[in-house]
Amino acid sequence: MIKTKIKKAIALSGIVAISATSLATSGLGTAFAATQIGTGSVTGTGAFNTSIIWDDLFPGTASGSVSGIKIKAKVLPTLNMEISTDVIDLGNLNAGITATGSLFIEVGTNAKSGVSITARSGSGWLTKTDDNAIQLNDLTTDGVAESYTYASTPNAVDDSSSPAFTASGMTLTEINNNVTEHTVYTTNKPEATNLVDDLEFVVSATSTAETPAWDYEDTVTFTVTGNF
Repeated sequence: MIKTKIKKAIALSGIVAISATSLATSGLGTAFAATQIGTGSVTGTGAFNTSIIWDDLFPGTASGSVSGIKIKAKVLPTLNMEISTDVIDLGNLNAGITATGSLFIEVGTNAKSGVSITARSGSGWLTKTDDNAIQLNDLTTDGVAESYTYASTPNAVDDSSSPAFTASGMTLTEINNNVTEHTVYTTNKPEATNLVDDLEFVVSATSTAETPAWDYEDTVTFTVTGNF
């Protein structure tokens, strides 16, 4: 009797197993194996290929993803420097009295770390136009020491949108050579061109009672460098 019940139980369990397998195969059951029905890809390369998988259901879903697609853009560097005039006229020099003149410079740039501007004297001093051996500066090469200086002051109001923007100028400096690049403006952030002059460049000269009479000139080269 017991043996008969065991045999019936084994037979019943076999039928259940066969039925479950049949249902899964026919799509009528709940045990499913997902199926690849396509491929996600990028034209011209197989490096991005991924499987698109269907869940084997009706109604059902199929999904796949392609990752690593890059988005690119470039912002070109910009750097502009506008100088307010091409002449600084100190006028008539009177012995012992300092004459001063200036110009203004406006900078616009998207340089990440700001800019620097240097000023270099063309002759190294004010030179007598009819005799290059006569110089108006603090040296005594021509027998007389005078004074010829550069200085600069950044505008108290800047045109940068960065709250961390800083700018520095140049303290009064005697000019007596034509090789030194005197830094007249240094910043640390980009700045727009908003019609706000960024710095004033100041030239001063003082003659003596022995400074030879006639016209004196110098030329200045301004160089702006962006730190992108």
